[in-house]
Amino acid sequence: MDSYRSLDVWKVAHEATCLTYVACDKAYQGKSRSIFDQLRRAALSVEANIVEGYALGTSALCGRHLRIAFGSAAEAECLVRVAHDLGYLPKDICQQLETLLGRAMQMLRRLMRNPPAAPTHDVRRTTHGLSTHDARRTTHGISTHHAPRTTHHAPLNG
Repeated sequence: MDSYRSLDVWKVAHEATCLTYVACDKAYQGKSRSIFDQLRRAALSVEANIVEGYALGTSALCGRHLRIAFGSAAEAECLVRVAHDLGYLPKDICQQLETLLGRAMQMLRRLMRNPPAAPTHDVRRTTHGLSTHDARRTTHGISTHHAPRTTHHAPLNG
């Protein structure tokens, strides 16, 4: 597995997050603000914690973040129910969200029993494809290792 994007649970969580944002934006009304804000945060937290746990590269840390993602999915599911009962979100959207969040929780439960030990990509690499050692000498892909040092300062009274 080279990327969190290959995780089926991430795909389901991502779909739930996107649907949450679109549905909340479409159905927004002043009185729904606090529930929608919390629902957005909870849905996004599911996806974000899956990604963070996967990226950290240890079974223990991954398991911790999967448990947080699971709790956020349960929270989002509860908030969807409240939004439905108060008439803030349409029934079909709530059913879709509950289905997606329920699937995510089932998948997370299975994954928590056997979290991935580490991603197969080299976590020591930077986004520029340089090793960590080389990345210390690099700023945005431009080598600063051989850059001359200057101590000249402009006058303060300019």
